[in-house]
Amino acid sequence: MLAYYPYIKSLHLIFVITWFAGLFYIPRLFVYQIEASQKPSPEKEILGDQLKLMAKRLWFIITWPSAILATLFAIWLLILIPNYLEQPWMHVKLTFVILLFAYHLKSHQIFKQLQNDIVKWTSNQMRLWNEGSTIILFSVVFLVIVRDAINWIYGVIGIILLSILLMLGFKLYKKIREKNPNT
Repeated sequence: MLAYYPYIKSLHLIFVITWFAGLFYIPRLFVYQIEASQKPSPEKEILGDQLKLMAKRLWFIITWPSAILATLFAIWLLILIPNYLEQPWMHVKLTFVILLFAYHLKSHQIFKQLQNDIVKWTSNQMRLWNEGSTIILFSVVFLVIVRDAINWIYGVIGIILLSILLMLGFKLYKKIREKNPNT
């Protein structure tokens, strides 16, 4: 069965990538839905209906299936090489995977609200929300690639600095948008 390990790992990575693609794009669609909800009729209804359809297709045709398949292939990999579960870096990685699922489930809740025309977030809050998956992705990739080669303290400092840079970038983008609303 170990002969299939590279194929299973490849499929796991492919579905992780498509899962993240969905998680990166769905908040962007949420931003557009929130902004469309503030437009006058008939633009509000036309844009709203189209964006709901796009979000529904992305969520149920790409994002959810990718999350499930990435998880199934990950479990299969852990069955093939169970000693990974004994390694500290894997415990940290699985913690980030739990955070990723929490992010995914919260995004699902927001998705359902917006599908029912319930708007509880501003477009700026949703832009900030969009950075959550980015931070998780950076954390997991660096953790898996460098594993034990990096001091944990430096890793934590790096993630904090990345988060700060993302927040500063968000604030800068917000200022640019306020000066020029067509960007």
